[in-house]
Amino acid sequence: MAKTSAHPPSFETAMQELEAIVGRMESGELPLAESLAAYKRGAELLQYCQAVLKDARQQVEVLEKGVLKAFDAGGEGDEP
Repeated sequence: MAKTSAHPPSFETAMQELEAIVGRMESGELPLAESLAAYKRGAELLQYCQAVLKDARQQVEVLEKGVLKAFDAGGEGDEP
């Protein structure tokens, strides 16, 4: 397999590579050795994507706690 175990440059690149791997594996045309290598690379990409999403989720939670306030549609003043 041409790809290495290096992290991709971005989440989007990782997702594109993962989708391509899934497509190749679903085609059923890969020899066993290449299927195993593709599966291993796919597992690495999945782990990377999950870590990126976890970090993004944590950043959103921090932003929500520090910046976003509850919306009061019925209120007329600035009081919470």
